[in-house]
Amino acid sequence: MRLMISVLLATASLLSPLSAFAGSGDVEGTIRSVNVEGMTLQLDDGKTYDVPAEFNFDGLESGQKVIVFYTEVDGKRVVEDLELIQ
Repeated sequence: MRLMISVLLATASLLSPLSAFAGSGDVEGTIRSVNVEGMTLQLDDGKTYDVPAEFNFDGLESGQKVIVFYTEVDGKRVVEDLELIQ
């Protein structure tokens, strides 16, 4: 019985698609560019961050310091939250 449970748990962990393909993180940086049409932000680290459709770009401009909380899905960094640093 223990062996069967172990095999089932191992199989479930291998088949979990989100654990293998999604990662989350945060980064502090300065906005290099804001692309409203392309729905992206680029930071001074050279990386581009996609934003969701409901994202509000009001008040964001190049040169602002921010903390970006993101999830990486299929090689793209998708912004979950953004905090301005004063």
